[in-house]
Amino acid sequence: MAALMGLDLGTKTIGVAVSDGMRTVATPLETVKRTKFAADAARLVEILAKRRIAGVVLGLPRNMDGTEGPRCQSTRAFARNFSRLWPGPITFWDERLSTVAAEKALLEADTTRKRRAEVIDHVAASYILQGALDRLRYLAG
Repeated sequence: MAALMGLDLGTKTIGVAVSDGMRTVATPLETVKRTKFAADAARLVEILAKRRIAGVVLGLPRNMDGTEGPRCQSTRAFARNFSRLWPGPITFWDERLSTVAAEKALLEADTTRKRRAEVIDHVAASYILQGALDRLRYLAG
């Protein structure tokens, strides 16, 4: 097995998390400040290569009623464009409430407002990735 990478795509940032090689634990890694697609994708490809990541899990921001809006379309477009630059598998994971869960965890950890703003995106990415890892383990079990 090889590690997976989880992404929380925002309009201004991309939260990045990675799993361990056994795909049991997701760990927040970094937040990439979005500029242009080429620069954003280059940074992600760099992380993928350095960490020998086998696949990418993109958070899919569905509406609370399960429908897909403009943000889902944007995420799917990002995946299509990114797949031209990186040959590995890319999948989607329903990310509803991942940022809320990340915010709650950071509040419980008594994290300052400034620090929460710095880490919220990659902590949310770890929630997205952990959900996918847990599901994979359940299906394999």
